[in-house]
Amino acid sequence: METDLLASFIGNKLAVLEQLRDLSRRQTEIVAEGDMPSLLQILAVKQNLILELQAVERRIDPFRDQDPDSRIWRSPEDRNRCRLVSQRCDAMLKEVMLIEKQCETALQQRRDECANRLQDLHRGSHAHAAYADSHAHVAHQLDLTSG
Repeated sequence: METDLLASFIGNKLAVLEQLRDLSRRQTEIVAEGDMPSLLQILAVKQNLILELQAVERRIDPFRDQDPDSRIWRSPEDRNRCRLVSQRCDAMLKEVMLIEKQCETALQQRRDECANRLQDLHRGSHAHAAYADSHAHVAHQLDLTSG
């Protein structure tokens, strides 16, 4: 039945979203640790999952124009099960989006902290250079000859 196909697609969508959620949670940990190589690996895997999610969404697209009440289901339980899975998909997507936003904020904070540290190092380097130059200038002015 056509609704069996729809239910299967929605189940596939949930499975992909669960994987994305799990990776997003791991991404949060990696961002906190500052492990950029691992972050890049996670992002690559997530990109593949996003492509997979888009493919599933394209398979679901023809069903979006249908009147849900006109669909023929094997049983009311199947219809209800599919509705519940679809609702879980919506909730899962919201959770993934929230985690992504939190990761983005954390990465921005890490970037800003890193920029501040680099700026402090740069200022320290200039101060050290200025001190060394003034110290060298004073050393050239001292008369170290004995008289």
